[in-house]
Amino acid sequence: MMPFAEKLPEKINRLSELAHNLWWSWTPEARELFRRLDYPLWRQTQHNPVLMLKILSVDRLQQAVNDAAFVRLYNKVMIKFDREMQNGQSWFSTQYPEFTQKTIAYFSFEFGLHNSLPIYSGGLGILSGDHAKETSDLGLPFVGIGFMYPQGYFRQRVPSHGWQEAVYQQIDMSEAPILPILDETGHEKLISVDLGGRQVYARLWHVQVGRIPLYLLDTDVDENDPWDRELSARLYSGDSEMRIRQEIMLGIGGVRALRALGIHPHVYHMNEGHSAFLLLECIREKVVDGLTFTEAARAVHKQSVFTTHTPVPAGHDAFAFHMIDQYFAGFWEQMGISREHFLNLGGHEENWGMAFNMTILALRLSGQSNAVSKLHGEVSRKMWHEVWPQKRVDEVPITSITNGVHVSSWISSEMSQLYAKYLGPDWSERHDDPTLWEKLADVPAAELWEMHMHLKRKMVGFLREHVRRRWIDGRNDPTQILTGGTLLDPDALTIGFARRFATYKRATLIFRDFERLKRILLDTHRPVQFVFAGKAHPADDPGKRLIQEVYNLAKHSELGGRVAFIEDYNMHMARYLVQGVDLWLNTPRRPREASGTSGMKAALNGIPNLSILDGWWAEGYNGANGWAIGGNVDFNNTEEQDQHDAQSMYQLLEDEIVPLFYGRDRDNIPRGWVDLMRETIRSNAAQFSMRRMIKEYTTQLYIPAINNH
Repeated sequence: MMPFAEKLPEKINRLSELAHNLWWSWTPEARELFRRLDYPLWRQTQHNPVLMLKILSVDRLQQAVNDAAFVRLYNKVMIKFDREMQNGQSWFSTQYPEFTQKTIAYFSFEFGLHNSLPIYSGGLGILSGDHAKETSDLGLPFVGIGFMYPQGYFRQRVPSHGWQEAVYQQIDMSEAPILPILDETGHEKLISVDLGGRQVYARLWHVQVGRIPLYLLDTDVDENDPWDRELSARLYSGDSEMRIRQEIMLGIGGVRALRALGIHPHVYHMNEGHSAFLLLECIREKVVDGLTFTEAARAVHKQSVFTTHTPVPAGHDAFAFHMIDQYFAGFWEQMGISREHFLNLGGHEENWGMAFNMTILALRLSGQSNAVSKLHGEVSRKMWHEVWPQKRVDEVPITSITNGVHVSSWISSEMSQLYAKYLGPDWSERHDDPTLWEKLADVPAAELWEMHMHLKRKMVGFLREHVRRRWIDGRNDPTQILTGGTLLDPDALTIGFARRFATYKRATLIFRDFERLKRILLDTHRPVQFVFAGKAHPADDPGKRLIQEVYNLAKHSELGGRVAFIEDYNMHMARYLVQGVDLWLNTPRRPREASGTSGMKAALNGIPNLSILDGWWAEGYNGANGWAIGGNVDFNNTEEQDQHDAQSMYQLLEDEIVPLFYGRDRDNIPRGWVDLMRETIRSNAAQFSMRRMIKEYTTQLYIPAINNH
């Protein structure tokens, strides 16, 4: 029985089913249904219908049943839900009807689907979540495999001294869109993996993402020792010992989970190298079935796809050989090879000695590999040329498919309605068609500007309420109330910077010349303000120092409240920021940003980018849809590079950005800025959509792998 089923009136008894399918989260009518059920509770739960239904009174549910308009909307939503779940007319089923039963298994360390399920840390997880949602929309025969982290990723607390603290809270599964998988006897379904000579067990959880099932492994079960129960407790915690055990469980345990569920994929897609041990398990299975290692490796090679996201060698997981001996002793015999052969599969000279590198393993055993932007493809081919020394660098078989974003998840409801009005009611079905966006010329400047200002005021209201709630809960002192966005001016040019605080992202670059920045911010007639948000990895002290620096500057009286740092960044907050700021800032040290996607989300909502020409922006910038910091000038000296890029940023703000934003007509509309907004949407919405991306993965990687199976 679904949760809450016993208290739901018969007329609306499928609300629990709907709440447990994240399809609602990117479907406007379904969101509106839960919003109407109890709007204050909808806001209080941060748009979590499972939690809403758990605490909603029977009386309120009965009132909903007696509301004819609510019941009509409920019926409309459920008809649409049932029609889409049937998957009869999806893109994949009409383009590739012969392949609808050929399962694609997608492995990722994290999935960012909704803030009610905080098992993601940043870009990689958000991309995985968007990937799953779009494969649902397009009807691919897709299944996701990942980890259920009972403590999720940490909640961020930044006390008055500015040093980030990590707070871990146990996820209440009864308040999240997740259900346990039970066996035929009604007990939790378990799989096991040998870890260092002992069996470690994992139970399976199920998350439904539209048409797509996502299965998550969780080692917090009674059958395990305390040390092993902690294996999946948190995302990205612990040392390399914990890391290798997690990656063995994800790769090998993930394959065994699929087998326990009766799933035998035709394609295995590894999102980054964390899950690459699955290749070894797939080979082992085939050898056990009678193939030689060479035959098994060839078969696995044909059906494997690997996506790399990291343009820095140190960012790729590598384990000392003694750890491989500890955890894989006896495994290579089952694969029909020697220890030396096994180690050579991932052997790589790291700066600290020879080790077993997960990316090397994935590149050697996968039939197809890709980077996530054109520039990242060039960097990756140079970085991993050693795997194919007989080839020229440009012949290294690592292609590139540039990332995209799931449009329905990141577009504001208001902007979606505007698009429906001028692009057509079916715009969302055709959003990857570049010609569709030419109709933006028909949108009146006044209407587009008023829509943007509405979203901006909405963002400022959200940030003020965010600070108020944390103050009421005793998590903020009076100083933090000033730094958290309460002093923001809805009419001032507002620039957003929200992402993981890693040193290469250079969050503090804008503060390099304090006096010059102060003049820009405090201009009486043309003020500018910055909104910062993001977390540093719990073990990244340099990243935490950047947060502390930004936080202390936000407190600085000379900046007059024109800088805000928003605590505890998550997906819910991200939507307000990418929909509500005026300009999106991105300052990575090139070519360290493999792709990036936050700027794509902003562009979708008409927010121009001010960014380094790295990752996706090297492809997206056309000279008329935003600004490129520093041009293509690269220095070998990081100090010189930072100085050059900071000066470029100040000059762009002073000479182009601020004048354009404040150049108003008699109706107080910045016509030039609105033209920039139109061009931002027109040039980026289709090109950087997840739909375009998934279609490219399908035609370039998935279908060839299926045909090779």
